[in-house]
Amino acid sequence: MNYLAHLFLAQPNADSHFGNLLGDFGGNKHVKQQPIAVQKALANHYLVDKFTDNHPVVKSAKHFFSAKHRRFASIAIDVVFDHFLIQHWQHFHREPLVDFKRKSYQLLNERLDDMPSRMRQVVGNMTTNDWFKEYETLTGIGLALDNIANRIRFANSFSGSIEDIHSHYDALEAVFLEFFPQLIEHVNQHGLEVTNKENIVKLNF
Repeated sequence: MNYLAHLFLAQPNADSHFGNLLGDFGGNKHVKQQPIAVQKALANHYLVDKFTDNHPVVKSAKHFFSAKHRRFASIAIDVVFDHFLIQHWQHFHREPLVDFKRKSYQLLNERLDDMPSRMRQVVGNMTTNDWFKEYETLTGIGLALDNIANRIRFANSFSGSIEDIHSHYDALEAVFLEFFPQLIEHVNQHGLEVTNKENIVKLNF
């Protein structure tokens, strides 16, 4: 899953937000000296990623991408899932997205000094430029995916994958709506962090 989904599945405190994103930035290499709450949050990150990567409907969604884009389809799916989470936010969370983002950015900024350098750079850009605002539109998603393609350290044909998302938008949205409630339930069942269900909407999918 991508950044917004990981923060959605985190607890409303700085340690949890830090740990739930740390898995994308070296994870276990940086967590040993961190508080137990950060370690549990990192474990939650890996739980989410493992469940996502192995879920049948997520695997099947890769076939919506053309041959030239399929190698990186999992990245595109992660990012577009953040888009769908934004589109359906009110179905999953009681707190308005604008308030959730403000609080999450504040919590992440509290731990900037503890982050690995690459994570500090990414989180600083994310919170300053409100990346999740860009994720509201397919244009923004396309720019985000092309930026990822440009950062890959070898020649690739990932750029332009937004074309496949446009072509299969409704099918990808249906995959998200089937999958995401199951992911929430999976995280709650394992309870690696103290569960805070106050703002999570009861799901009736």
